[in-house]
Amino acid sequence: MTAPDTVEPLDLRFSEAELAARRERIESFVGDRLAAAGAERAVLGLSGGIDSTTVAHLAVEALGADAVHGLVMPGAVSSEQNMSDAERVAETLGVEYDVVEIDPFVDLLTDRYPAAEGDQLAVGNARARTRAVLNYLVANHEDGLVLGTGNRTEALVGYFTKYGDGAVDCHPIGNLYKMQVRQLARDLGVPEDLVTKTPTAELWADQTDEEELGVDYDTIDAVLALHVDGNVPASATASHLGVSGDVVETVRGLHERSRHKRAVPPAP
Repeated sequence: MTAPDTVEPLDLRFSEAELAARRERIESFVGDRLAAAGAERAVLGLSGGIDSTTVAHLAVEALGADAVHGLVMPGAVSSEQNMSDAERVAETLGVEYDVVEIDPFVDLLTDRYPAAEGDQLAVGNARARTRAVLNYLVANHEDGLVLGTGNRTEALVGYFTKYGDGAVDCHPIGNLYKMQVRQLARDLGVPEDLVTKTPTAELWADQTDEEELGVDYDTIDAVLALHVDGNVPASATASHLGVSGDVVETVRGLHERSRHKRAVPPAP
């Protein structure tokens, strides 16, 4: 598998003018969403990863540090480095933040329903949903909105927990491919060690995004942009990118199987 940031099969980065316009648009969007809701603060989970770090920077640019509240929510499988990075982001930006351990809540769930205790995916998703509940507890208490930290790549392949990290009031970077998030992060002055950090949702021990997805993010971005968003045929996409047809099928399969995550729950 291609290592991230070593090969870009399709360059989706913005020009300088486009990047400046996109940055301004996102910051305006955040301010507009709060104003429309009559909210006073923005609340978001800080994981130490590039996505939440980028959203935190944008929120501070849009609202000021006093109007942003970060939650660092470590669990049993969270690395000390990521949690330390999350706190570093909050301290660098000068935003209020709280550290809330999620294990007592997750343990309570599995204690009440022990049959699920050994189910890695079910418990991992319970961790994500616990964090969502805490985000909304704080946001409701402070008359705030919850800012999502998901990007377009994750949304299109369903790489988020339904009613977990997908349960938010708005998605500031929801229209940006992962490659574009990295570019924007650099423009915002995010430290390079955070920009290039290996992405992980930390739903279970030693989990990484790309290992679970089976394809590196740059390739996923390229296939999505050409084949899913651009309607370029699968064979032409594979030929243009120099990847196998199986890679294109893998990404398309992820997109198709996750449609339910991007839709309002159906009713008869």
